Amino acid sequence: MDDPAAPGPAGSPANDNGNGNGNGNGNGKGKPAVPKGRETFRNQRRESEGSVDCPTLEFEYGDSDGHAAELSELYSYTENLEFTTNRKCFEEDFRTQVQDTKEWLELEEDAQKTYVMGLLDRLEVVSREKRLKVARAVLYLAQGTFGECDSEVDVLHWSRYNCFLLYQMGTFSAFLELLHMEIDNSQASSSALRKPAVSIADSTELRVLLSVMYLMVENIRLEREIDPCGWRTARETFRTELSFSTHNEEPFALLLFSMVTKFCSGLAPHFPIKKVLLLLWKVVMFTLGGFEHLQALKIQKRAELGLPPLAEDSIQVVKSMRAASPPSYTLDLGESQLAPPPSKLRGRRGSRRQLLTKQDSLDIYNERDLFKTEEPATEEEEESAADGERTLDGELDLLEQDPLVPPPPSQTPLSTDRVAFPKGLPWAPKVRDTDTLVGLPRPIHESVKTLKQHKYISIADIQIKNEEELEKCPLSLGEEVVPETPSEILYQGMLYSLPQYMIALLKILLAAAPTSKAKTDSINILADVLPEEMPVTVLQSMKLGIDVNRHKEIIVKSISALLLLLLKHFKLNHIYQFEYVSQHLVFANCIPLILKFFNQNILSYITAKNSISVLDYPCCTIQDLPELTTESLEAGDNSQFCWRNLFSCINLLRLLNKLTKWKHSRTMMLVVFKSAPILKRALKVKQAMLQLYVLKLLKIQTKYLGRQWRKSNMKTMSAIYQKVRHRMNDDWAYGNDIDARPWDFQAEECTLRANIEAFNSRRYDKPQDSEFSPVDNCLQSVLGQRLDLPEDFHYSYELWLEREVFSQPICWEELLQNH
Repeated sequence: MDDPAAPGPAGSPANDNGNGNGNGNGNGKGKPAVPKGRETFRNQRRESEGSVDCPTLEFEYGDSDGHAAELSELYSYTENLEFTTNRKCFEEDFRTQVQDTKEWLELEEDAQKTYVMGLLDRLEVVSREKRLKVARAVLYLAQGTFGECDSEVDVLHWSRYNCFLLYQMGTFSAFLELLHMEIDNSQASSSALRKPAVSIADSTELRVLLSVMYLMVENIRLEREIDPCGWRTARETFRTELSFSTHNEEPFALLLFSMVTKFCSGLAPHFPIKKVLLLLWKVVMFTLGGFEHLQALKIQKRAELGLPPLAEDSIQVVKSMRAASPPSYTLDLGESQLAPPPSKLRGRRGSRRQLLTKQDSLDIYNERDLFKTEEPATEEEEESAADGERTLDGELDLLEQDPLVPPPPSQTPLSTDRVAFPKGLPWAPKVRDTDTLVGLPRPIHESVKTLKQHKYISIADIQIKNEEELEKCPLSLGEEVVPETPSEILYQGMLYSLPQYMIALLKILLAAAPTSKAKTDSINILADVLPEEMPVTVLQSMKLGIDVNRHKEIIVKSISALLLLLLKHFKLNHIYQFEYVSQHLVFANCIPLILKFFNQNILSYITAKNSISVLDYPCCTIQDLPELTTESLEAGDNSQFCWRNLFSCINLLRLLNKLTKWKHSRTMMLVVFKSAPILKRALKVKQAMLQLYVLKLLKIQTKYLGRQWRKSNMKTMSAIYQKVRHRMNDDWAYGNDIDARPWDFQAEECTLRANIEAFNSRRYDKPQDSEFSPVDNCLQSVLGQRLDLPEDFHYSYELWLEREVFSQPICWEELLQNH
């Protein structure tokens, strides 16, 4: 099966023929002759997989990329001409309002504040054209008044300074009102719907507003030790303002979620969805916190629940791990077309020696790169991968339909400073179940008491137990006190529309995936990148192609990071909030979607160079834009990989791991969709964190793949043993009785869904007519209540009294017995 490669410009690694530095004939000088059949298969494999000589990637995983890189991804290259427009709008307004000949950077702070107040006043004009010019002048300030700067460092410095100044003067609130107006602008929506093709011109006002708000969030979110106290106070005030409902308005993130669903419904095709998603991701990161804040919250919550402290921080542990050389397909994929079957090897001399040699080399990961002598996969694996792709396409077609929640059909252990481990094993071992001794050797039977002392209890275990007690004894335990944390408030706001939010995000992710085929009914995510006039020259087409690919990569990056943050924060806040989001992601076919994403040449995707350095902000604001040439399109980017693409891949693997861990029905989905060969191909990327999460996903399904698969993939099994945490009584490596164990997958999901619905109903549904509502038993109070009677009641009152009261016999004994 041919793997679709990531799109890229001519000459980029994505379009490399993959021959590396070899000449392809296998008979070059200094190289032994290769049989013709084997040489043909090797060339086919190399052509389909790209370059196989992948060095160890020096990548440090974190919340986001560098500050300049995150700001540059806000703009598409098609927008570059608007930097000049913003500057002109500011200079025209500045000259009319400031009579002095000073520049903006020469003004005193009070004078700058006075000018900003005047700008905000002029934003309230009726004319859309005048309002847009003032908004562009504000955007120029947020972009760092680059016309008065000499270097990129100066632009970034003044961008932060101006953003804090703008926030302190109330600019964000003013732009929020304008954003509400533009979202409700039915004229712009109907105009975009009538057009055969939406272009960047249809989203001008929204792009200006969202750009100002993104720059303010990203610049204020960034913390530095040299920041003055006033900036730190403003940062906390801004975080509170975005986190909590103010003036009876919903949190800002919910407004952005509603924009995403409105865009996916087809009612607003002109929304600049990349900017919306980037802003949504950064708002969630700012209000809820990044990975370091999550770790601090986890430590704090475990202390509150009386649980022992965490043994390590998983991200810090991975930073000290070394990447492994990828497994050789010759050794790991079983019988090759060029090798005899195992039954014939048994009678040969030397076969025993070959097997011993193979076993001895399993743990030597950096001695030599076995992948350089890679041979083709077996017919069976290629057929299974093709079947898996067809199945994935069928499942993902559901995402193109109207948003419908399907019919009803994890506790993820927390792992986070380093402790002393046995040599070669990076993780402290854990055990979840101490009630059974399955899989433990005989000597450990005598140490059950010690084993129980080291049992790992997660926050989720405590939350599930508390929830069970609250369901059993709702009256005696009283009403639960729920802390109003930013995560809790966001979940409450998302609760009733959460299925639509998840479906919309996955639809956009599907449209942005490089493996997706163009469909006429799929959503158009290129509204904020396509120019009004399409390119007429080859170079312009190349530039637009790079811009479109970059645009899709940024969308994948923002959605993957957003979903991962939401899952981690909701899981820490309450396990059933995490399970609610997870189940709707699974219902919306998130698992096959991620597998479809990885069913490509991941090495080419990670090394794709879909960027033009001279056109990136802030470089493009300091220098005059160069003449468009092939050299200028490729100049300046010498990195060995694309940071955002590697970041996206790790996020998606972590997301897939969270959805499937400890869920047998979802693990079986990985098996049914034939994910093993897809995931194994990702091991070619020599980066420790990516390999770790691939190995985790392979580990949870290993016992379902059969003994023959484990025998044929011993190097992968050895890598799992060395790099993935040990679960002391887990039978992942030898679970042979799995076929005899019945699984009712639909019942498993239905049970989970019933628990989630019970949790949501108990905590968030507060009906007035509940059977537990207080009853007024005071006779005077009841008789004293004023009842609204019909106007004509006094005409028939005597008749009603006679019929309903006086003529009805009353059996007092029976009445007393019944009550």
